Amino acid sequence: MAQGSNRLTRPTWAQARTAILECTVLAVACMLTYWLTTSVLTRVYSISRSDDLLGGLWAVVATIFVCRDSYQQSTAAAVSRMSATAVSFVLCLIYLIFLPVYGWGVALLIGLSALAVMLAGRPGDAVTAAITTAVVMLVAAVTPHDAWEQPILRFVDTLIGVAIGVAAAWIGVRLLRPRIEAR
Repeated sequence: MAQGSNRLTRPTWAQARTAILECTVLAVACMLTYWLTTSVLTRVYSISRSDDLLGGLWAVVATIFVCRDSYQQSTAAAVSRMSATAVSFVLCLIYLIFLPVYGWGVALLIGLSALAVMLAGRPGDAVTAAITTAVVMLVAAVTPHDAWEQPILRFVDTLIGVAIGVAAAWIGVRLLRPRIEAR
């Protein structure tokens, strides 16, 4: 092994400024996402405070997932997140309209959601579809009354998070970063 290969290099001041900017944009985007989901959206529809907070968490996860260091990467991540979520939404909604949550049903839907996106030519979305399905189904198990609402609520949470994440990436990459890098 070459000497010094394990050494960490310190970022330049310009790289540090860019990193601080990107992390600040992400933090503000997550704060906005959380606020919109737990305060504004809940005025339209709310099952319970705990479900509202779960929706805030899920929307923030979507924002983090989508907010990348280039606008192209962010839009690609948005398409990935929404396609995986759409598959999960359809499968979980159909299942939960007719059946309560069973362990075998959760496992079946996880496998079917991953398979569906793979067969649709998006194998990279299989993990996201499976995770989304697991979350929707297990939240439905925790709150079994009107469990069929969970896919709809989590789809809306994801949509909010993705929209804010893409907007934040655009603001960060197209508007703010050029000003920081020009210094």
